[in-house]
Amino acid sequence: MKRYHDIDGDGGSGILEQVAGQRARIADGLAGVRHLVAVASGKGGVGKSTLTFHLASALRARGLGIAILDADFNGPSQARMAGVQRATFVPPPSPGGLGAAGASLKLSLPRTGNGIAVFSMGSLIPESQALEFDSAAHGASHTWRATREFALLGEILAAFEWGTLDLLMFDLPPGAERTVQYADFLEPFDGGQGGPRTSFLLVTIPSEVARGVVARSVAALSKRRFGGAEGRPNRVIGYVENMSGYYCRDCDAIKPLFASSRPPDLGIPCLGTIPFDPELARHCDSGIPLAPQHESPVMQALEQVTERLMNTLPASAHDTWRATARQGG
Repeated sequence: MKRYHDIDGDGGSGILEQVAGQRARIADGLAGVRHLVAVASGKGGVGKSTLTFHLASALRARGLGIAILDADFNGPSQARMAGVQRATFVPPPSPGGLGAAGASLKLSLPRTGNGIAVFSMGSLIPESQALEFDSAAHGASHTWRATREFALLGEILAAFEWGTLDLLMFDLPPGAERTVQYADFLEPFDGGQGGPRTSFLLVTIPSEVARGVVARSVAALSKRRFGGAEGRPNRVIGYVENMSGYYCRDCDAIKPLFASSRPPDLGIPCLGTIPFDPELARHCDSGIPLAPQHESPVMQALEQVTERLMNTLPASAHDTWRATARQGG
């Protein structure tokens, strides 16, 4: 009987070629993307998805090319917030007609009214249903489900037309270990051959419980890649403290939402604090964009975080907003 170490290479399965082929397709799909920003939190319920959507909207309002990939396949929410729950994915029209040589087989992404491209399983699966994978095995899904989910993520990145983007924002599922898994998945595409740069933005709330879990995510992401001294830590650009009080529209003031506590020391920059706005939450539930209101403290806070996010991202020669700032200054 052969032992595992007796098997030469992949044992003739061709799995190495399959992995290399998928990575090549993903790299091709991301060729026009300048930055990948993964929005993560070790703790669920901190408003990470809402923050992702509104940061994307603020970035889009500044003229940037933005897309959102809702990577929380089991709890997608971007489709509802973006108003694309009933969207369909179709191949782009070919100038030479259906099936013309050289025609792109990639699928077009649905877009919000302001032009943000969105992929979310919420556009494909009703909220009354759960994501399921066909399998000959019964039970013990913990041994293979994550593998199937990341294989699905790879197919999504390869199969859709992402086009030219300033930022592709990933709305990650909660969990410190899930964040590290996505970091490992995205690492091969980080800046390779002029590809996009990958950065992580963490989200917490003014709760010691949430801050403690986010601190574990920071520690996990700070470990060197490849498990050796030659690797480098993942790029964590900072954190946002969400629900930092709530905005009372009747009295036009920020009221406490959590017990006051000292500012957290997470060892990474704070890009800003954002109060909870019930009106903003209502619009998210309805999939209706909230018109910009710069006099609102919440919108002002979002603008400040957006500005700091743009300034904190690693510099790229193709960053259009940096070129505009240089010309204006």
